[in-house]
Amino acid sequence: MKTRAPSRSRLTDPAVGVWLAAAGVTALGWIVVAARGGDFLTLSNVVGILQNCVALGLVAVGQTAVILTGSLDLSVAYLISLGTLVAATTMEDGSVVTAVLAVLALSAAVGLANGLIVTGLKVNAFIATLGTAFILRGWIEDNYTGPAGKVPASFQHLGYDRMGPIPVSLFLLAAVAAAMWLITRRTRFGHHLYATGGDEHAARLSGVRTRRTIIAAHVLCSLCVGAAALFLASRLGAGAPWAGTEARYDLESIAAVVLGGTVLAGGRGGVAGTLGGVLVLAVLDSVFNQLGVDPFFKNVVRGIVIIAAVAIYARRGSRRSA
Repeated sequence: MKTRAPSRSRLTDPAVGVWLAAAGVTALGWIVVAARGGDFLTLSNVVGILQNCVALGLVAVGQTAVILTGSLDLSVAYLISLGTLVAATTMEDGSVVTAVLAVLALSAAVGLANGLIVTGLKVNAFIATLGTAFILRGWIEDNYTGPAGKVPASFQHLGYDRMGPIPVSLFLLAAVAAAMWLITRRTRFGHHLYATGGDEHAARLSGVRTRRTIIAAHVLCSLCVGAAALFLASRLGAGAPWAGTEARYDLESIAAVVLGGTVLAGGRGGVAGTLGGVLVLAVLDSVFNQLGVDPFFKNVVRGIVIIAAVAIYARRGSRRSA
């Protein structure tokens, strides 16, 4: 009995389940595309899937931190757009290092503002970050009419180079995800994230500085978004006002986090499951694109997948509590 219990717990772990789902979706996609006369597992397609995982993965990893505390961030899409513009315009007039520091400083400032509004003004995170998104949108629309700046060729290596079939940018995602995993799983601050999301009042009574924890989570999230903005700037070669909004990184990142088993109420989940959720969404997008699926049907299927995953997690949670 003692040797079988850990096995069952691993199989019912949402992180394990979503990675198994990613493998299943990949296999099913390969079969469906092959039946239509296509070839799904080509080198170019695999590289494309991995590259599509990078930007969404960086945002989703950051989103995981705030959702673990029971908060969320809807400003990420416009922060990405502004980040690409700041990066490209700074690189055009200055150095790459200055541009990177400027984007990360901007991101940290936005995250700090979000955290202070949520904790200091007691504004619901949905409303607070949505308000920040509108402020960023207004700044972008008032100062930019289209693509701006120019990214030097040396920095574009981040977006296009690869080592064999592995894009170089994937190492950026791996480094950020590994750092976030270590923070959430191996540090006192990480334990505070889970405690705050599990029961903020109880965590506060236990000595956890919940306000600082939520603020720090928002800053971490925005720094991850800044990294995504730098990656997209390297891919686009310029800053773009639509870089974050066209791909709907706000809702997509939340979908990936939820699909990976992190509970929106906070306190449960983690980075490993989030990365699996990102892969599922990236593979689905690739399959739909190869099949030429109508955008409406594409969104319907993605919605059904997310709802089904959350329903399964909810049933497992209720069984464990029973």
